[in-house]
Amino acid sequence: MNPKIILVTGGAGYIGSHTCVALAQAGYRPLILDNFSNSKTSVIDRLATLMGDPPLCVEGDIRDAALIKKIFHDYCCESVIHFAGLKAVGESVKQPLQYYDVNVAGSLTLFAVMKDFGIKHLIFSSSAAVYGEEKEPPLHEESLLHPVNPYGRSKLMVEEILEDLYHMDSHSSIVRLRYFNPIGAHPSGLIGETPSGVPNNLMPYITQVAVGIRKKLSIFGNDYPTVDGTAVRDYIHVMDLAEGHVAALQKTERSSGLSTLNLGTGRGSSVLELVEAFEAATGKNIPYEIVARRAGDVAACWADPSAAQKQLGWGATRDLRTMCADSWNWQLRASFII
Repeated sequence: MNPKIILVTGGAGYIGSHTCVALAQAGYRPLILDNFSNSKTSVIDRLATLMGDPPLCVEGDIRDAALIKKIFHDYCCESVIHFAGLKAVGESVKQPLQYYDVNVAGSLTLFAVMKDFGIKHLIFSSSAAVYGEEKEPPLHEESLLHPVNPYGRSKLMVEEILEDLYHMDSHSSIVRLRYFNPIGAHPSGLIGETPSGVPNNLMPYITQVAVGIRKKLSIFGNDYPTVDGTAVRDYIHVMDLAEGHVAALQKTERSSGLSTLNLGTGRGSSVLELVEAFEAATGKNIPYEIVARRAGDVAACWADPSAAQKQLGWGATRDLRTMCADSWNWQLRASFII
């Protein structure tokens, strides 16, 4: 039998590319749709090395309805994993209209074409940013939804659209995955996070300081009500996250329904604790400075992942030290292979 083709929007990006590897390992064939605005075309060749065969790939924008129709016409896609979107909290505060256009309008375009072609299986890449400032983590799926920035609001809007779509067609199978803070890289060092320009996420900034690209790390605030004053997050290895998406896909194949699940480790670590873990894992010193808080950031956020463990049979297995070591391995190789 030919492997099932899964459309992976944003599949050349950080989380998408690792998920393509996990899909191939599970016997699927990913079809990548990406405009390469925050990824590089060279990742396709590296995915081919990791997967054994080159992934199917179409370059284009999620907002291009005609292109998506052509993809579904030309390929027999059975399911969609939807990553494509903008994801920087600080940038979303400065450019909210762009975030609503790409993240919300782009999703509407995709969902409308899926409906026309009768594709009912969907995994949506949501975010813990939909929760906002919850007073007492860990966050569970019934926690108060009150996003504090346009990025989080755009994710919540799409979640609500998907709820309406499920009520319209209860034979569909949709999983909304709210994942926390992915870091790390594939252990081969062939793929990892490759931000364009100055990194918006913490780990690539740390690795760039470690390798000498940047002089020091800026830590946004040390006056939060946390163990050391720096923000606390639930850091999860990107391969654990990728495997969670495969488990969610398999859930959609078993039964119809609408599910919302956290993907995280269930443990919070502060920015300074992550810096210390990186130094311990790599032997590199990370100089840093404390700067003002960043607009839209929350003090502490970590997951209660028990629902995903129960419904998917999935759980994060890689520890913080492994996340740091794999990130460093990727950074060391990145300048030679990108």
